[in-house]
Amino acid sequence: MAKHTKYIEKLKSEVSLLPYNPGVYLYLNDRDEVIYVGKAKNLKKRVNSYFTKKNTGKTRVLVSRIQSMNYIVVDSESDALLLENNLIKKYQPRYNVLLKDDKSFPWICIKNENFPRIFTTRNKINDGSEYYGPYTSMVLVRTILDLIRQLYPIRTCSLKLTEQNIKKQKFKICLEYHLGKCKAPCVGRQTEEEYLEIVENVRSILKGNIHGLQEYLKSLMKQYSADYKYEEALYIKGKIKIIDNYKSKSTVVSPRITNIDVFSIVEDKNTAFVNYLRVIGGAIIQSRSLQMKKKLEETKEELITLAITEIHQRLGNVSRETLVPFLPEYDLPGIKFIVPKRGEKKKLLELSERNAGYFMLEQKKRQEMAKLRETKTGLMEAFKKDLHLKVLPNHIECFDNSNIQGSNPVAACVVFRNGKPSKREYRHYNIKTVKGANDYASMKEVIFRRYKRLLEEKKELPKAVFVDGGKAQLNAAINALEELNLRGKIPLFGIAKRLEEIYVPADPVPLYLDKNSQSLRLIQNLRNEAHRFGISFHRQKRSNEFMNSEFDKIIGIGPKSIQKLLTKYKSVERIKKLKFEELKIILGEAKAKILEQYLQNSSK
Repeated sequence: MAKHTKYIEKLKSEVSLLPYNPGVYLYLNDRDEVIYVGKAKNLKKRVNSYFTKKNTGKTRVLVSRIQSMNYIVVDSESDALLLENNLIKKYQPRYNVLLKDDKSFPWICIKNENFPRIFTTRNKINDGSEYYGPYTSMVLVRTILDLIRQLYPIRTCSLKLTEQNIKKQKFKICLEYHLGKCKAPCVGRQTEEEYLEIVENVRSILKGNIHGLQEYLKSLMKQYSADYKYEEALYIKGKIKIIDNYKSKSTVVSPRITNIDVFSIVEDKNTAFVNYLRVIGGAIIQSRSLQMKKKLEETKEELITLAITEIHQRLGNVSRETLVPFLPEYDLPGIKFIVPKRGEKKKLLELSERNAGYFMLEQKKRQEMAKLRETKTGLMEAFKKDLHLKVLPNHIECFDNSNIQGSNPVAACVVFRNGKPSKREYRHYNIKTVKGANDYASMKEVIFRRYKRLLEEKKELPKAVFVDGGKAQLNAAINALEELNLRGKIPLFGIAKRLEEIYVPADPVPLYLDKNSQSLRLIQNLRNEAHRFGISFHRQKRSNEFMNSEFDKIIGIGPKSIQKLLTKYKSVERIKKLKFEELKIILGEAKAKILEQYLQNSSK
């Protein structure tokens, strides 16, 4: 269990390095097997939820088996959905719903036939037909086809319109012709050349050239508005919105790209970062990233050649066609290198380059975090040395009492983890057993209550405890620990008024710290934070007590009336200085007289 907790902490630190982009994440077990694939609109937020929320059932079991993770950044939520689908089919992860249907998403097909039909399908057939998509929304597919049919007369029948059948007049004109939705090529009223011109326009729209379509719809909407046909205009506006969000093709899945490898590289002065994508059957099924330390002044061409060789050796995957941002230094046997300039292959290369860029940022953040941990460890090591501790003080607590002339005695406990405040662990204490101003007895009570509870709840004890005060407060804390049989088990220190003097139990001579040392600065932060936290609680308690004792005595004025005065004038002192007319505006004449009389009597 402790070992897995260590992995969870490691994974939490890795989550902080994730980008806020859409993408897909993969969880792996201790055998490096993919056990879960998920998609995300925001990778960091989604993955973080697994390690911050209280998981139940199968999710808890899944999290308990995660040893490492990987991710791929994509352009959009739709791409994330498609890529998730591909990776689930490839890896069949244990904790995913199994996807056995290889036709999950709809496509728009231009059929390979005379007078081609244009329709939606989930079945891709290798018969020379053209397929556009896949689309993650059937609503979008229907909208596109509806708009195309509004613009162009496309046949919807499944007749076999060969030249011979048309000449033999085997078919009759149908209702679609009379409705103006078809030009009846079945009876020779439209030539195939004319029909193919329409298909070419449709093909252009499906490829993403939708500017003309958008302009047409906008002019139609304006015309409807000018004719006061607002319902029709609103309908067209909805179509425009769908078209604006329309994306003609995905970089994650493309039927026109079969088996291909994609390599990209980004670099800084000392390191190169390479990303690899593997595309099988038009879909991305694998992604890996590689970091390479430069030893000499290696060129990009040399580095990418080494990276391609290394990844091929590691994964054993070699596609005959490989996309690269520039030609490598050497030709590799059996591989054809292509530097794409435009189109879908160029978009795949750009996607790989983005992932390489995110990998570089992740590694740099990881290095910064490692340096920060080293800095924190260095501070803790110095603190341990300066105060002669046996273990690193990664958990320190500090106590401070607060009272004014014995009234409302309270105490505060602040907690620092690795030299930083852990505010959710701060605690306030009302002094219960001590009457009047007795800092020593108050300190003993608070120390006893704090560590009695930690022992009862079997929680971790601090590696060092500080009390704000001299030897008397320190001795009070020692007595409390002795009653709990903890004396000598928790290092205890007293902070003198002269900050550089630290009192240690059983030593009449205080420990002196260098005024410029990091250890002394940390102790100062501890004391200041405990003092601030205690004072704020004391002020709040005094204010509440004054309100309860002062205004509860006034018969005839309720809490809501007093609240109105406090909201406007902010303090009791300002209320006491108000004239009758000012009170009357807020409270009314009767209540104003009661309060004025009370304030006059209380001031005598």
